[in-house]
Amino acid sequence: QVQLVESGGGLVQPGGSLRLSCVASGRIFNIYTMGWYRQAPGKQRELVASITSGGTTNYADSVKGRFTISRDIPKNTVYLQMNSLKPEDTAVYYCNADISALGTMGRVRANYWGQGTQVTVSS
Repeated sequence: QVQLVESGGGLVQPGGSLRLSCVASGRIFNIYTMGWYRQAPGKQRELVASITSGGTTNYADSVKGRFTISRDIPKNTVYLQMNSLKPEDTAVYYCNADISALGTMGRVRANYWGQGTQVTVSS
């Protein structure tokens, strides 16, 4: 059973910074692309940033130059460093990963989500 567990959310003032972490656990063979999504009240979930196993990154236009995604492959962990936060960054942030792991039916590649962590940017 694969699990993604996020941490690092909270309340921060505009212009402040937060660092989100997401750790994948389970009987994992490989982790391919990892990413962060967010969902604000009344809005659809959107991609914030992603990173491939080779280190190629992709960012939403709204966060380019402010957010940085990185990963620690041996630790099965992905990070999101968020700087110069704005009120419009307020949302629940979800970790997502494409993982090959051992399941009850053998080796299975599937997409997994974390439970989400709240980020609130407000004065």
